[in-house]
Amino acid sequence: MISVQQLTKGFDDLRRGWVAALDHVSFEVRPGEIFGLLGPNGAGKTTCLRILSTVLRPSSGTATVSGFDVVTHPTEVRKRIGFMSNNTGIYDRMTAWEMAEYYGRLYGLPEDVLQLRLEQLFDTLQMNDFRDTLGAKMSTGMKQKASIARAIVHDPPVIIFDEPTCGLDVLVARKVLAIVQSLKDQGKCIIFSTHIMREVEKLCDRIAIIHRGTILAMGALPELQEQYRQPDTEELFFDLIERHDAQMRSTMPEFHLASL
Repeated sequence: MISVQQLTKGFDDLRRGWVAALDHVSFEVRPGEIFGLLGPNGAGKTTCLRILSTVLRPSSGTATVSGFDVVTHPTEVRKRIGFMSNNTGIYDRMTAWEMAEYYGRLYGLPEDVLQLRLEQLFDTLQMNDFRDTLGAKMSTGMKQKASIARAIVHDPPVIIFDEPTCGLDVLVARKVLAIVQSLKDQGKCIIFSTHIMREVEKLCDRIAIIHRGTILAMGALPELQEQYRQPDTEELFFDLIERHDAQMRSTMPEFHLASL
């Protein structure tokens, strides 16, 4: 469903020159699977997801969604993905219903199909009690649900969550994670980006630990813990990052200063 091969994205930095935000990243995600991208802030997670959603173009490498290349067939890719981040971008002057309806029309859903889909979504996401509430008057939890509805109104086979619980209180975050799990149960192909380890432990079938644009390890959590002889996700995460940074310092003396 998603195939990423040797994906690289670089940017020019006035002090350091060309910097790789992604460095030859490769992975695949299957239908009915939640694939976690676990990494600290600035690791390259969002850059990767923006390429998959056709917002950025890669410097090199390829990425396909449902067989369509993100560079050569961006319109086909957009039809097949839903994207949600922690920055909901809810419109203040639109109600929850109006916003989801608006995006459904943008995706070209026939009116009868759209209205049925909205009824199903608002029932499933338990949004009927605020369907007529303006974005400006929504609580944080309401905004997150509205953002999810907007992302999946066209029933895409691939859904991307970029740090969707960042800044949420525990009750709202728990509801968001439950929605992600329910989408997996429907057979959706899901990428879940986070820096919160308990979330990948709870949700993800496989993970990739990413740091400074490089995937350090990839696989099911129990397998990775056994492979690297670490007792839990936190120890595995920090051990891999420390090993990577130590290796970088030993091969590039300027690495330590450049990373400050």
